[in-house]
Amino acid sequence: MAHSPTSLAHWGAFTAEVAAGDISTVTPIAGDADPSPLLGNLPGAIRHRSRIAAPAVRRGWLRDGPGPSDARGADEFIEVSWDELTELLAGELRRIVDTYGNEAIYGGSYGWASAGRFHHAQSQVHRFLKMLGGYTFSRHSYSLGATGVIMPRVVGTHDDLFKRSTDWNVIVEHTDLLVCFGGIALKNTGINHGGTTGHPARSALRSLRDRGGRIVSFSPLRDDVEGDCEWHAPIPGTDVAVMLGLAYVLATEGLADRAFLQKYCTGYDRFERYLLGHDDGVAKTPQWAARISGLEADDLVTLARRMAGSRTLVTVSWSLQRIRHGEQAPWMGLTLAAMLGQIGLPGGGFGHGYGSMNEPGLPPLRCRLPALPQGLNPVQTFIPVAAITDMLLNPGEPFEYNGLSLTYPDIKCVYWAGGNPFHHHQNIPRLRRALARVDTIVVHDPYWTAMAKHADIVVPSTTSFEREDYSGSRNDPLLVAMRALAQPYENSRDDYTTFSALATALGFGDQFTEGRTAREWLVHMYEKWAAGLDFDVPPFEEFWAAGQLELPTEPGLTLLGDFRADPRTHRLGTPSGVIEIFSADIDAFGYDDCAGHPAWYEPTEWLGGPRATRYPLHLVANQPATRLHSQLDGGATSQGSKIQGREPIRMHPVDAAARGLVDGDVVRVFNDRGACLAGVVVDDRLRQDVVQLSTGAWYDPADPADPDSLCVHGNPNVLTDDAGTSSLARGCTGAHVLVQVEKFARPLPPVRAHEPPRIVAR
Repeated sequence: MAHSPTSLAHWGAFTAEVAAGDISTVTPIAGDADPSPLLGNLPGAIRHRSRIAAPAVRRGWLRDGPGPSDARGADEFIEVSWDELTELLAGELRRIVDTYGNEAIYGGSYGWASAGRFHHAQSQVHRFLKMLGGYTFSRHSYSLGATGVIMPRVVGTHDDLFKRSTDWNVIVEHTDLLVCFGGIALKNTGINHGGTTGHPARSALRSLRDRGGRIVSFSPLRDDVEGDCEWHAPIPGTDVAVMLGLAYVLATEGLADRAFLQKYCTGYDRFERYLLGHDDGVAKTPQWAARISGLEADDLVTLARRMAGSRTLVTVSWSLQRIRHGEQAPWMGLTLAAMLGQIGLPGGGFGHGYGSMNEPGLPPLRCRLPALPQGLNPVQTFIPVAAITDMLLNPGEPFEYNGLSLTYPDIKCVYWAGGNPFHHHQNIPRLRRALARVDTIVVHDPYWTAMAKHADIVVPSTTSFEREDYSGSRNDPLLVAMRALAQPYENSRDDYTTFSALATALGFGDQFTEGRTAREWLVHMYEKWAAGLDFDVPPFEEFWAAGQLELPTEPGLTLLGDFRADPRTHRLGTPSGVIEIFSADIDAFGYDDCAGHPAWYEPTEWLGGPRATRYPLHLVANQPATRLHSQLDGGATSQGSKIQGREPIRMHPVDAAARGLVDGDVVRVFNDRGACLAGVVVDDRLRQDVVQLSTGAWYDPADPADPDSLCVHGNPNVLTDDAGTSSLARGCTGAHVLVQVEKFARPLPPVRAHEPPRIVAR
């Protein structure tokens, strides 16, 4: 048994005991006051039964050659040598490029993959595909598809809402009223893209309360804010109506800060006409909002007055923009904060994403981090990331996006590395039919995920625990060395080695590698980064021996504080240079599902709509508390939450009793798109008529050959709709869906989600 030095994962820095080639125990880094329980998924991760042991090719593809196939996901695999895999894959890429052009390759590769700065799956595959001649790519993310489009138009950026958000310490010291739409879910603050070494959110909220600050949470889930808070449980999807009701009180009772609106904003007068009902005849009163949201109008009136009389921070979680018309929630939250006039004041204003990841509230680095150069993509064709199914099913069809008229390309090869769209993407039955129409699917992954099982060519990647790297995050003070904890599992390789061999076979090996080994790349990236800093850092070998390097940060930030202090010098990146409550550009697009100002649009999936007569429960498909997305679903922490092997679904006692259900029952959750099994947890910490089933349970169809088959493990994306947020952003809408629930009375089918597919001889 060997003791490792400090290493880093998305959910924390740690040391590990390693035995028999695998992690046996994990200890959080010293000084992390609130380490993530997700570290409990690491023991056993290297040699888990779901690991891919060798390069593999789908039997039908190897026998019949490339082409559309509905056998993906149900076919057997044949293991091949690395030399044969390189030859097959290089030949197929050459065929596609020569026959159809580089636009026919979709380099999706969406996912968090490794925290490493060099062995980062997306960086490696995008560098390779760009040198191949380019590829069709995606923009934005499933997490922030709507935000990534609307906020640059409204406030000139979206990254700064997270990277340069108001510091937790400023909130603790100055905020009197923290009004959270979507709550502040501490379960999500365990993670950050490049790893995280401290988790201050829980302590900050405790200190805020101790000072006398109050927290108001609008969420159908009580535990979206842990501890003492004022909980309002609106009908899911109605947060924009609630904000409008609050804004109405500010506008009509003389509580709006019109001096701020005039100096720092544009278009408020256009929005106010809508708010007061001058144009559509519908005043957005608290009574109007109460009818939509199920809340009490008097509570909204009282809260609006308190917000105007207190140092108030309005926050909107990421989850609120993962719904039809999701652009409206962050836009309206910013507008509400602007009406209060406190944007740029310490402890007041606006925040987006507190409780969505361990980044908002943390001081940003004063420098960039080392990075692998990827080069330029010669292909300009792209899609919004959540439109992959639409693209694959509708080649040549036009679509609107962010003021552009675009056309879906005709994709022949899907090349995926470091992600699992069966977690991220909605309406899995439709996704499976879309994946069946391409010629070839290539997947790099350490594990036999559902995406790997739907591939034609499977490349066994190492995990971050089997290779050398370093990592850090833009809002974390440490750059951490990541030494290999164990030898690569079976016949797996790191992606750099795979792409180096492919690039050599395709004639650009020297360009891809630049003559460097992986270790030499680590040194090169570090030294190039160090040369551009305005402060001294130790030589690479000294950093590597120490295991970590503390970097300077910018503490004490207030979001848009510099803009408030000097709006001329620090003008925003909007056309007007100020906050655009009304956007003339968006208005000019003429979209009927996204006007030029924030507005209430009735969702397609909500309890106030006609679908609720057939499917009377609103399912919130939020992020899990026991894993990051679908990562390490086979780990002990994730598995410990399962009910009879199925993902847990929380139900209000009244809803459970009405269906004769008790704790531990297995139920069928269904609508007209699909069905899955889940295990019941009866819980009064959610609104009646709402159920909660987290994403990330590995997709496990009872009949792998049938795209419409029941998922026996509890993946909610067999239920969700993959319609985009609007014509503006076409973001993911997968957080909300209407369902019905019934007890599953038949014998329980086995869970095979983490079992490899059948491997056969030639």
